[in-house]
Amino acid sequence: MSTTTRDYISRAVFSREGIDRFLDPNAHNWGTFDATLGYVRQPSIQQNGVDRSFTVRRDGPLGERLMLNYPDRPCRINTYGNSFTQCDQVSDGETWQEYLAAHIGEPVRNFGVGGYGVYQAYRRMLREEATDASAEYVILNVWSDDHYRSIYSWRLLHMPGYGEMLRDTASVSDSGYMFHTNPWVHLRMNLDTGEFEEHENRYPTPESLYQLCDADHIVEAFKDDVEVQARLAMQGATDVQIGLLQRFADALGLPTDFSSSETTARTGDALLTAYALRSTMVVVERAREFAASSGKELMVLLSFMSSDVSNACHGRPRFDQPFVDYLEEREFLFVDSLRKHVEDYSQFRCTPEEYAARQYIGHYAPTGNHFFAFAVKDEVVDWLDPKPPAYRFENPPRPAELLQ
Repeated sequence: MSTTTRDYISRAVFSREGIDRFLDPNAHNWGTFDATLGYVRQPSIQQNGVDRSFTVRRDGPLGERLMLNYPDRPCRINTYGNSFTQCDQVSDGETWQEYLAAHIGEPVRNFGVGGYGVYQAYRRMLREEATDASAEYVILNVWSDDHYRSIYSWRLLHMPGYGEMLRDTASVSDSGYMFHTNPWVHLRMNLDTGEFEEHENRYPTPESLYQLCDADHIVEAFKDDVEVQARLAMQGATDVQIGLLQRFADALGLPTDFSSSETTARTGDALLTAYALRSTMVVVERAREFAASSGKELMVLLSFMSSDVSNACHGRPRFDQPFVDYLEEREFLFVDSLRKHVEDYSQFRCTPEEYAARQYIGHYAPTGNHFFAFAVKDEVVDWLDPKPPAYRFENPPRPAELLQ
């Protein structure tokens, strides 16, 4: 079914009622407004856990997700990323950070925020590492869709069905309003130079959000963004700016085929994916530079949606192979949980889909977070100096140290 630029972009329009609720400090909302990052999460209870159970997410004194294991100990590890770092759909003690902390004998701080891309997580890292929450070891967790979110100035334009839910505030239950797709800081490639540039939030005040209730405004504001044009090509829009996409492809050094709506859609998809993966390469380089200049150590973790895991277990090609190759060539310290899942799957006698269902309920279930904690455990233990208490074999901790 064909669409037009105006029809497609207009589907993302906010309602004034939705923004009113998002900005209401007394409403039970999942997140709260942030001028730079668009939003940050806040404590909430949601009915989204195993067997439709309620999950509880509380905050610690530094804005991190509440630490339950060794909160009174100095924290050497801070983690940043999206909902797979935040650990959505599980309660506070069921995150992979808490499983890891319980095992190694020291705390692991969780600054994950659902919905963030790699760039937004990096910007949160810069903010928190300049505060009392600063840690010597920082982890940047990159999830499947995070590459794309870094280049979105307004993520809702790429998930318009979600806009309908946000407008339907009357159906929102007491378990929290999931408004979390307003504009934020993002990366953009200069089509003349091919360089990536950092762009600030185009709607940095609560009042400015109300402009996104005006269809005429959002069409004019976003219709010329290259990532939006690539998305329109994928949606079969009849008025795609082919000239802009060709210029985009030239900057990326990629071939194009605009001979039909089908080939145009495939071209748009290829351009968007290449753009996204390259943006992540830029972010991890900047994160490594930041860590080095601040006397910190950086580790990159790769996590994935369930369909990526089942596809890998089927032996299908992975979409992020160029990024993995980049990490290896540039000698980043990273852990690829997709490989860990494939290795683990070899021990099972079930379909890849059945295997993934053991660990996912959309996000990781508690069982998935437990798997991930132990998938990264060896690399984390090797990384830390001195070793965490549970692995100080030559100089083990004294009981008085831990049993107070």
